[in-house]
Amino acid sequence: MTATALPDVVACLRSLHSPPRTSAKEPRLKGGLAFPQLQNNKLPILGRGYGIGNRCFTTCYRDPSTESGGSVLGVSQIKEKCSKWQWKGQYSINYFVSSSSSSNPPLLLVHGFGASIPHWRRNIGTLAQDYTVYAIDLLGFGDSDKPQGFSYCMEAWAELILDFLNEVVQKPTVLIGNSVGSLACVIAASESSQNMVRGIVLLNCAGGMNNKAVVDDWRIKLLLPLLLLFDFLLKQRPIAEAVFERAKQRDNLRNILLSVYGNKESVDDELVEIINGPANDEGALDAFVSIITGPPGPNPVQLMPIINLPVLILWGDQDPFTPIDGPVGKYFSSLPLKSSNVSLYMLEGVGHCPHDDKPDLVHQKLLPWLAQVTAL
Repeated sequence: MTATALPDVVACLRSLHSPPRTSAKEPRLKGGLAFPQLQNNKLPILGRGYGIGNRCFTTCYRDPSTESGGSVLGVSQIKEKCSKWQWKGQYSINYFVSSSSSSNPPLLLVHGFGASIPHWRRNIGTLAQDYTVYAIDLLGFGDSDKPQGFSYCMEAWAELILDFLNEVVQKPTVLIGNSVGSLACVIAASESSQNMVRGIVLLNCAGGMNNKAVVDDWRIKLLLPLLLLFDFLLKQRPIAEAVFERAKQRDNLRNILLSVYGNKESVDDELVEIINGPANDEGALDAFVSIITGPPGPNPVQLMPIINLPVLILWGDQDPFTPIDGPVGKYFSSLPLKSSNVSLYMLEGVGHCPHDDKPDLVHQKLLPWLAQVTAL
């Protein structure tokens, strides 16, 4: 998920990312196979296909996940398979692994702001049928350490991901991230010098760790003083405590999640508890303040052009935080026309967390893409 605090702050933050919506309708599908040589070997599809130059576009794929019996895992089931890894010899990092006998490259799932490993509860069962699936709680979230005084930044999370690949997974891995988790994957892929990243999947990628991301949009520049004021207020401990206590109340969390999800039925009690539980840990408040008030980190606009790996972008069209018609969304939606290694699919009626919002739509696009990547 993306960084936010209160329901009334949500409306303000929306305007930072998105210009006013227009009634103009753009094509809902902007997908392309990143590997034209595999066009004749792809999985069966439904719908009509068409070509542009050496690239292939399709209306939809069949969803193998609906045929293979993928199930939703409970939080307790996920936690039973979690282990601890010491990062840099001082930070305890919580991670999940579901082993598979398949020779396919492993997958690493990276959550967004405020979330944790169980946020992938609707995906792990399906993915684990053909892949060894890892998932990680980033430092400051879930059951990983929340060290006092740590200065959180995107670069630290990217370093954490790369160290995890080198020390724990020890194989070239496909990274799958949501929101700031996506951005951490982009940074990690851009910095990987040991070919440990096989490909990346971005689910509504964030433009920065928080809403101060530098984007060439006059609306953001105009509201920057307001963001700086909000940062100043959060650095006052009593104010920060009041904001955080209100933000993590279950009713407020539910309302925020309902505004973020397209499929309201996915906002269940378990989801609220997934977000609320770790927020009560010692150090959670400090992590919240540090992330909201810290530097936004590297901009994906500068990083994506240097990534030559296979990239799949899945974007929920009902996302209020990084809408497709906002600066970040517009940039990513333009990538398939510029880079042959990038595929993009719009997911209708889906919000900021597509994998938990409408997992079947995500699996419908993700599984065939993974099959292409593993065939290389």
